[in-house]
Amino acid sequence: MENGKVILITGASSGIGYDAAGMLAKQGHRVYAAARRVEKMEPLKGFGAQVIKMDVTDEESMQRGVEAVIEAEGRIDVLVNNAGYGFFGAIETVPMEEARRQLEVNVFGLARLTQLVLPHMRKQGSGRIVNTSSIAGKMVFYMGGWYNVTKYSVEAFSDALRMEMKPFGIDVVMIEPGAIKTDWGIIAAKHLKESAAGTAYEAAGTQWAHNMDWFYRTNMLSSPNVIAKAICKAVNSRHPRVRYCRGRFSVIGRLGHAVMPARWWDAIMRQGGKIKVK
Repeated sequence: MENGKVILITGASSGIGYDAAGMLAKQGHRVYAAARRVEKMEPLKGFGAQVIKMDVTDEESMQRGVEAVIEAEGRIDVLVNNAGYGFFGAIETVPMEEARRQLEVNVFGLARLTQLVLPHMRKQGSGRIVNTSSIAGKMVFYMGGWYNVTKYSVEAFSDALRMEMKPFGIDVVMIEPGAIKTDWGIIAAKHLKESAAGTAYEAAGTQWAHNMDWFYRTNMLSSPNVIAKAICKAVNSRHPRVRYCRGRFSVIGRLGHAVMPARWWDAIMRQGGKIKVK
């Protein structure tokens, strides 16, 4: 691709971020892949991507990363905020320290990195912010409360930012993945089991964790490539959509949540802590 865009993408050490960074680099964009685990991103160099060590909970780390891109390229055309993780557990039992950390990574890190990039985009008179949200920003999952809080926040943040950036020629896009076959669900299930142990939620939490772990190890989920392709569309489209809802169960889940009475939805979600799968 001639005159490829300068792209900074976080959470590029695995899963969706890794696949998206590789795809964008192969398309001819000048990609700066950022994450804490630099060694995991080494293969991306083979596609032409540059690798940056960045921790989105560390101010100095984010500043260094943005400055490195500006120094090398003189601009940043696209910021893909993809870093994030899930810690499931009952609202009562998830330690507040963990709840704050999840917000720090999934929301405040995303917001601060956006703040650092926007002055450069405004100076350019163009730019694009692509935020990885989730269907969890549209519906609440059983014992996923704190994670849902972070993704609902990303949705609100992105909607507000889109209105503010319109006069400056800066687009704001949300990617809303459904069920994607990555380690995210396995890790979230492990956290749920740990947070439920020895509490009033142990039976339901342990069963729900078992079911989540089983589900994320099956072939019923979409490949990370599905979301990586959506990110590429958001980057490459002249007039991108506001939202790209992709992945298994993403559309039907949103539709079901929108039309179903709240108590019906609650009952269905709670079955996850009762029904035992293989």
